[in-house]
Amino acid sequence: MSSSIQVGKLEAIYTKRARGGQMDPRPSVVLKAGSGIVGSPDQAGKRQVTLIDKAVWAQLMAEVGADLPPSARRANLLVSGIDLKETRERVLRVGGCRLKVWGETRPCEQMDAAAPGLAAAMRRDWRGGVFAEILDDGEISVGDPVHWVEED
Repeated sequence: MSSSIQVGKLEAIYTKRARGGQMDPRPSVVLKAGSGIVGSPDQAGKRQVTLIDKAVWAQLMAEVGADLPPSARRANLLVSGIDLKETRERVLRVGGCRLKVWGETRPCEQMDAAAPGLAAAMRRDWRGGVFAEILDDGEISVGDPVHWVEED
């Protein structure tokens, strides 16, 4: 087995002002361990932050014949170079902060409102992204490296 670590990149950060509200791009955000993104309406629980893969989003757009920005997914973090499929209980480092993936983010009805057929396309192979718990306080910024933390 190779000892090299696959390193990806944090491509974009989005936050919402209120539950169900518009997603706003941010150059950086502050994470609070066990809570969520500082200032976000989604706090606590195990779904403190959501992530989606940039390449998967592009595939989804091609499949449904749409050209929506990744913010339409309503995920907080857009990453590239990292496979999110079947990563439950793995730990991902984004910049200086660790995030523990707890599961797949299932698509909601807002996805079909954005593009017909999008929700069904997302239901296969974890393509709706993942949700995670924040393990470390800190600031993350667009451009930060992203990689899986290898278990001992």
